[in-house]
Amino acid sequence: MVKYDELIGQLKRGQWAPVYVLYGEEPYYIDLVSDYIEQHALDAMAREFDQVVIYGKDLPGADIAPAISQARGFAMMGGKKVVIVKEAQTIKKWDALALYMEHVVESSILVICHKYSNLDKRLSVWKNLEKQGGVMMPSDRLKDYQMTAWITSYLQSQIADRHLSCTMDQRVPQMLADYLGTDLSAIVGAVEKLLLGMPQDCRSIDMNLVERNVGISKDYNVFELQEALIKGDVLKANRITQYFASSKDHPMVKELGILYGFFANLMIYHYLPANGRDERAAASALGVAPFAVKNYAAAAKRFSAGKTFLIIGYFRAIDARLKGINNPSAKDADLWKELIYLILH
Repeated sequence: MVKYDELIGQLKRGQWAPVYVLYGEEPYYIDLVSDYIEQHALDAMAREFDQVVIYGKDLPGADIAPAISQARGFAMMGGKKVVIVKEAQTIKKWDALALYMEHVVESSILVICHKYSNLDKRLSVWKNLEKQGGVMMPSDRLKDYQMTAWITSYLQSQIADRHLSCTMDQRVPQMLADYLGTDLSAIVGAVEKLLLGMPQDCRSIDMNLVERNVGISKDYNVFELQEALIKGDVLKANRITQYFASSKDHPMVKELGILYGFFANLMIYHYLPANGRDERAAASALGVAPFAVKNYAAAAKRFSAGKTFLIIGYFRAIDARLKGINNPSAKDADLWKELIYLILH
């Protein structure tokens, strides 16, 4: 199995394999690889004659066989033939692929894009594919705690690639992660909007730029709510949560999950050894960006370990009531108000 970086490097060097199986819960990297092959394996003229894109839902009987028949054909232009099967997660019958792997057509490139789920590794076709010359690339969905670092790295790479002379507010990646979650395609789209909307003389990617170009409020987001709680600002915390309660863009279950994660990490921070609380060591233990450690240090001064333990219990109780348990009538606004009171008193 190969990772994305290794595989895309091979493709850029013109190292083509006869069969690629791109699979997993994260579609972003699958699309990047299949798009690269679609755009670069053949020149423009050859693509007209020797490139075929097939969708799994269009295959009769959910059988890969028609796509394999295409891969067995020879290129009309005398070079390679490319067959790309998209949305292959709908395919149920893989026998034809197993037979094809025994005698692949070296002049063909078959690409299978199996999104949103993993392969059934019990099938012999997947057990033997790499031994028979195929390439398999898993694409796993990132975890919540990995998102800030991923967005930071991606933003920095885009700034470098576009030769932009600007700095980046370190809160921006956290803000995008809190708002967009683990959807890499949505995050990439938001970053594109952000960079395309930058004024020519812009020297900093900051919260104001995000609000203008992406539509995420710099004043009403979970990052600002977290800071209000750390500072004990009851008025600001209630103002933000009342905004959440009135906005469809801030479902309570989502924002609760992010805040809960912060306080769960705060409990871990409380029990870090003294020599493990420096920025780098604490960031590694908590799975956060180094700049975020200062928030935990400040929160630890306001909320003792005992209080943090109680707060985690409050989150669980409010979450249960949000789901209808022992809650005949309370609305999101009421639950938010109660939670803020419990946290800050």
